[in-house]
Amino acid sequence: MRLRPLLALAVIAATSLAPARAWEFWGGDAGGTRFSPLAQITPANVGNLIRAFDFRTGDAANRPAALMARTKLEVTPLLVEDSLVFCTAFNDVIALDPGTGAQKWRFDLNIPTDLRPANRWTCRGLAAWRDDTRPRDAACANRLFMGTNDARVVALDARTGKRCSDFGDNGETKLDPGTTLEWPGEFQITSPPVVGDGVVVVGSSISDNRRVEGPRGTVHAFDARSGRPRWQWDPLVHDGITAGTANVWAPMSVDAANGLVFLPTSSPSPDFWGGARPGDNAHANSVVALRLATGERVWSFQTVHHDVWDYDLPAQPTLARIDTGNGERDVVIQGTKQGFVFVLDRLTGQPVWPVEERKVPQHGADGEVLSPTQPYPTHVPALAPQTISPDDAFGLLPFWDKASCRAQFASARNEGLYTPPSTQGTLLFPMTGGGINWGGVAFDPVQQILYANTSRAVHRVTLIPRAAATDFKTPPGHDFGPQRGAPFAMTRALVMSPLGMPCNTPPWGELVAVDLKAGRILWTSTVGTTEDRAPLGIAFHFGGPLVNGVLVTQGGLVFTGALDAYLRAFDATTGAELWQGRLPVPGIANPMTYRWNNEQYVVIAAGGHSEAGTTVGDSLVAFRLPRAGEAPSLWSRTIDRPGGRFRAGAAGIVALLVMLIGITLWVRRRRRARTA
Repeated sequence: MRLRPLLALAVIAATSLAPARAWEFWGGDAGGTRFSPLAQITPANVGNLIRAFDFRTGDAANRPAALMARTKLEVTPLLVEDSLVFCTAFNDVIALDPGTGAQKWRFDLNIPTDLRPANRWTCRGLAAWRDDTRPRDAACANRLFMGTNDARVVALDARTGKRCSDFGDNGETKLDPGTTLEWPGEFQITSPPVVGDGVVVVGSSISDNRRVEGPRGTVHAFDARSGRPRWQWDPLVHDGITAGTANVWAPMSVDAANGLVFLPTSSPSPDFWGGARPGDNAHANSVVALRLATGERVWSFQTVHHDVWDYDLPAQPTLARIDTGNGERDVVIQGTKQGFVFVLDRLTGQPVWPVEERKVPQHGADGEVLSPTQPYPTHVPALAPQTISPDDAFGLLPFWDKASCRAQFASARNEGLYTPPSTQGTLLFPMTGGGINWGGVAFDPVQQILYANTSRAVHRVTLIPRAAATDFKTPPGHDFGPQRGAPFAMTRALVMSPLGMPCNTPPWGELVAVDLKAGRILWTSTVGTTEDRAPLGIAFHFGGPLVNGVLVTQGGLVFTGALDAYLRAFDATTGAELWQGRLPVPGIANPMTYRWNNEQYVVIAAGGHSEAGTTVGDSLVAFRLPRAGEAPSLWSRTIDRPGGRFRAGAAGIVALLVMLIGITLWVRRRRRARTA
């Protein structure tokens, strides 16, 4: 789809005025579009990319293996002050030469490593801010702000990495959790702060399903110069009846021109039983617009009423100007775990296209009062499937793993989206980490196309009556949440086959392109193979869950990482996979791009993902086009397959056949033994 000429010219003019070589915000710009106007790398030459550098932070070599096993390197670097800057999972900050990857400086926070961060050791990024009241070469005229795993906000000089001593107490201030923590790390900051009009705004991440009254999820704002508190805002309305807490753990966005900050709020605690918090639980599970200067709420739009499915808002609200077919509007685009895309007017919060309240399954657990309806956007279709049945069970062997998956589906409560949690066990599809996650969406303002990674797997959530919870033995592969203060504890597990694969039919992760104006999915493309997880590198083209986001460029490419160890490039127009760049370990992070010395670089953090069971590491890897005389890279390959779900070498195919034959013979022997 093409824009009308006037809007296209306006967008191109706006991007040309921006510092095109830079990437000064976590989401590419303050509105999180993840769009770059750079176009040196194109579908025609992307296959020539070579690895420019692979910088190792040193954590993998110097930290204990048990500590590294709880890390997630989900960071997106920034290009500021002629340096590529990023935070490690342990909240050190490193600046690199953008062309060579050589370290320029390092700030060691020396964070206590006896913490047990609730959401693992994570730092998704930094926020940069220029103080226009100071000379450009003055100390801390350009600042970096970082939230930490022990809930501090740290301010650093972007040129030197030294603390900005005039901010708070020697360059830092600490968030108040509002209650006594059960352990150090129950309350942390994982996503980058945002800055606008001299105000730093920061959310928090809190351990799920521990208790009804956990740490407060208050959003805090500080003066960017002094660190003095400016305002606070609680995402959950407390009226003397409502219990629980809600927070903002995902990235936020800023519209400085209108003086607004946009928050994606979480579900209230605990996730899977809400009897102590009757009603819709405003303003949880909502996109919320606040005044940057005061914290005053301007509007709020709730995407889930009275959430008991952990369907909080995980993604940065994306700010864009779109052609609606009935004029151009400034909007907020919000992706959800259910795979929905809500498009809201930026100043009022009203849906741009109709949102319907539809009846949903009822009869929750004892003491539960569910919302009779939930909001469904009608213009943009869901980007991920939302229903599943025993007939959809997947397996390589019909009478073994597929039969097991079918039985697991059939034994659970399953009435479609928003089936309430139960003591029987309830299927959640998409899972609690499904649909669109913290990586958010990308939006091409020229072509008016939205791109998003989606995850597709099934969770089974089971409520455990309080009397049985005390001595409950958690099965392998299950999460256990005590939900203290509620009449039920809970367990949650991916529905997996005996071969260790998701029980729903692949793909398990897809990249989706959407024409917003037409409300139409343009294409989907499976992302990822089993190459780095299956024996002998057997590469089923099944895709994998994709919590990370994507990068779209004016050069016509979409870049993304995956659960296997490749950075991939797709044709933005057709969805064809064009290129793979090998990484040391999987890159479960958002890629970014910048121009340096007239060369375009594409960068991704490759640290693996401990929760997903991958190998972990500590790399920041950059790719660029080759210079004259440079040989093709061994770390780069083009993709010439026309599509399909399976790709494996001869050795892999033989190994697969041997494995399947062996399993079949074993199953037959077991059956004969039972018959005898």
